[in-house]
Amino acid sequence: MVVSKVLIRPMTFADAQSVGEVGFAAWSANPVLNRFGVEMSERVHQAFQDFPADNVAAIVVALSDGKIVGWTACDGDPDYISDLWVAPDRQGQGVGLALLEHAFTLMKHEGIKIARIATHAGNSGAIRLYERCGFILVWRGMERSLAMQMDVEKVRLEKSL
Repeated sequence: MVVSKVLIRPMTFADAQSVGEVGFAAWSANPVLNRFGVEMSERVHQAFQDFPADNVAAIVVALSDGKIVGWTACDGDPDYISDLWVAPDRQGQGVGLALLEHAFTLMKHEGIKIARIATHAGNSGAIRLYERCGFILVWRGMERSLAMQMDVEKVRLEKSL
């Protein structure tokens, strides 16, 4: 894996549209996630536009050459990484790893001992990344996706910090 040079910083409100577009592009490029048709795609696109604008303080972005190439969020419990999205053309270049390591550093600083993350059970690329970072699978089952408004098979993973 090539580790790309990225700057990690908190998201600003001005970043919201770019953050949403990166998230939707990553979702759209993943055939496991994006196989449910145009109506689903429109609903998820709207969710990706709404989430950053409503959760500015929860999001951290990765920039390369001044452009947002990925982001992560800890929305909800402080030990839970709710989102990790990397632009399709930057996947496999260390952006996701850099964002996760940043999240781990913040969690350790807060005294958190275990980090949690979840993804679609068929998202093998994400699962491989999480396992390379030390996460272990702790649960697999059906869970409601608010963005997709349907039940999907998910996995949950945990990592000792």
